[in-house]
Amino acid sequence: MVTVTFINADGATAQCEAEEGTSLLEVGQAAGMPLEGTCEGQMACSTCHVIVAKDWFHRLPEASEEEEDMLDLAFGVERTSRLSCQIDVTSDIDGLSVRIPSESRDMSGS
Repeated sequence: MVTVTFINADGATAQCEAEEGTSLLEVGQAAGMPLEGTCEGQMACSTCHVIVAKDWFHRLPEASEEEEDMLDLAFGVERTSRLSCQIDVTSDIDGLSVRIPSESRDMSGS
């Protein structure tokens, strides 16, 4: 199991245990984080936008050009922004910390 920490816009943290092979979006949704993922991880929206902790950002695989294009549509983008659907859970990210942007919108109604 891999440990990932999510930080909500209000500063509350949720430490999650994740199985390798899942996406960070799936982990966050299972933990009740406000990550809508409207396109269900198909990289056709930006509703799963997260801000990766600076000390982790360069340890992740680089974002594709398509992911960068989708991030252009996200609210509250920062230099370390990524789409959580594009981050695969592997042992390499054990201890990863990401923040949910304050401008995120969860339209799922949950």
